This record gives sequence, structure tokens and C-alpha cells, in this order.
Amino acid sequence: MLAELTTVTDVALAQILRGRLAAAGIEAVLFDEGFSGLLGGGFPGIRLMVIADDLPAARGLLGLPENEASD
Repeated sequence: MLAELTTVTDVALAQILRGRLAAAGIEAVLFDEGFSGLLGGGFPGIRLMVIADDLPAARGLLGLPENEASD
């Protein structure tokens, strides 16, 4: 099952975060990436999703608080 790690509004940042996770062996998926590019600033953001079991490790790697859900 996937869990939302964070939401960002910048496509490049989303890709960088996904790359950092991948380098550490944590698989991540970006949801709504295409819509964000089409709609620009009016879109709520790009969701960075990881496997629920990897959520604590992913938060630690990116320095996100335990209850982080948005950028």
C-alpha cells in the first residue's frame, strides 16, 4: 500500500526528492505530476508516495517531521 510522504508544488523538486529516495533504495512514485505542469500555480501539488512500510525511513532521509503531509 502506498502512503503520501509529502506534497510539493515544484516539478523539479519532486524529481530531486524521488531521486534521493531511489539512491537510498526507497521506491517512490509521483502522483499528479502532469496536472501540476498543465495547471501551474492553481494546482494543489505533486504527491510523493512511498510504500507505507518505508514511510519512516523516507521521512528520516528527507528530514521531514513525522506528521509531514505537505510542502
